[in-house]
Amino acid sequence: MSAQHTDQILTAYRIGALNGKHPLYGDEGSRFYPGRWNKRSSPIVYCSQHYSTQILEKLVHANGVMPPDLYFITISIPKGICYEKFQTATHSGWDGKSQRICKEFGDRWVREKRSAILLVPSIPARFETNILVNLAHDASKAITYERAKRISWDDQLYRS
Repeated sequence: MSAQHTDQILTAYRIGALNGKHPLYGDEGSRFYPGRWNKRSSPIVYCSQHYSTQILEKLVHANGVMPPDLYFITISIPKGICYEKFQTATHSGWDGKSQRICKEFGDRWVREKRSAILLVPSIPARFETNILVNLAHDASKAITYERAKRISWDDQLYRS
């Protein structure tokens, strides 16, 4: 699929530690801890199109134990940014336990600098979209974010 260009401003959300080992808006963490869509050699910024999806993603990956000092940022992707959308119908098995299909796709996407952002489905929330940012792509420099805000976790999330 060739890259398209956004026809409107997109919003994305990212959660992380404000004063952690890795910047909240950066790809360094994915270099040390690769996710479903990247290898160590192809770092990206993992974000979600909705705040609630980012909360769910964070809960899933933290095994239900959330540090009290997490923050979120609201990311603004300007109109005209080039993007690509992962087509699930053409990649049978993409959502299986083996992450090979996604890692290879994401790795090629980063190395070839095909677009600044890649739209992919969320695994825990299948009808929601995660937004991956390739900071190595020149157009990613136009992406901005607001000052980080502290997250207040609802105790109901941890009821057994």
